[in-house]
Amino acid sequence: MKINHKEVIRMANFFTNFLDKLLGRNKKLKIGLYGHPNSGKTTLANRMCEDWLGKPLGLTSEIPHETRTVYKQERITIERDGAELDFDIIDTPGIATKVDYKNFLEFGLSEQEAKERAKEATKGIIEAIKWLDDVTGVLLVMDSSQDPLTQANITIIGNLEARKIPFLIVANKIDLPESSPERIISVFPQHTVVPISALHGENTEDLYMQMVKKFR
Repeated sequence: MKINHKEVIRMANFFTNFLDKLLGRNKKLKIGLYGHPNSGKTTLANRMCEDWLGKPLGLTSEIPHETRTVYKQERITIERDGAELDFDIIDTPGIATKVDYKNFLEFGLSEQEAKERAKEATKGIIEAIKWLDDVTGVLLVMDSSQDPLTQANITIIGNLEARKIPFLIVANKIDLPESSPERIISVFPQHTVVPISALHGENTEDLYMQMVKKFR
């Protein structure tokens, strides 16, 4: 019986692809950035994009809910100690349990602008939650100068654990005098917490290393 080598290779590739799909090995890695409004998610997304692509991703502002729709950057590759991590960044709108347009008036927005921003922010929160069905890893960004034990943070972590989505907690804004990443570590001792300053790039090397270990 003559062996058809091309047919053997074709069948081998077929079963390899089948196993990859079955085990999820060929699933595109999509890392979502989640957290409170103004926790620094977009600043971190910009930092990663600038470090590895040479360009930022989105706009930042002191006004809460500046990011009100999901922004995506494809094909980022992190290289650390001979290992590579290829992924897409999914920068999501801030998660809040309540959006009140009156809070935006304090930043000089007109009532009409504030109401429109609140409406868009609410839609953004819904969109961010829907993206939990699609992301394969999460960076949960927390402002280390604020109390981490909030309903939003607990809800996000509960959803991630229920869906078995791997995640790292990023204790951002360690450049602030009132920062206390130790408080986040003490509240969530069962999870990996990486203190950084996304704004100044402080300790982002450690974050990249932890990402390679966690998501690869």
